Amino acid sequence: MEQTILIAEDEEIILNLLQRRLTTEGYRVLVAKNGVECLEVLKKETPDMLLLDIIMPKKDGFEVLEAMRKDEVLRAVPVVIISNSGQPLELERAKKLGVKDWLVKIEFDPKEVIEKVKKALARTSPA
Repeated sequence: MEQTILIAEDEEIILNLLQRRLTTEGYRVLVAKNGVECLEVLKKETPDMLLLDIIMPKKDGFEVLEAMRKDEVLRAVPVVIISNSGQPLELERAKKLGVKDWLVKIEFDPKEVIEKVKKALARTSPA
């Protein structure tokens, strides 16, 4: 069965790169360009995983995470953060909100994204 990944990212270049790469790998990809849109898609589709930017318009990634934690179904969706920042305070806050992994935009390459996606999905798949 095809797994669905939601990418919540407002930077068009990164969004397109991730979308292309994940589609090539056989995933079904949904996109959201701000936090409000992200929550709407999450509630409608409940993807297998969320790649979440922290700094987005309307609602930031932390607000999305907080909303997800309050929802019984969305709480189970694994999240990997994609951010320009790798600040320890942000990492700590994200971990407390249940984030599985973190990618710093300027440092990642598409292969690394695929590896982290597979790793996060493997942890949540029934054995």
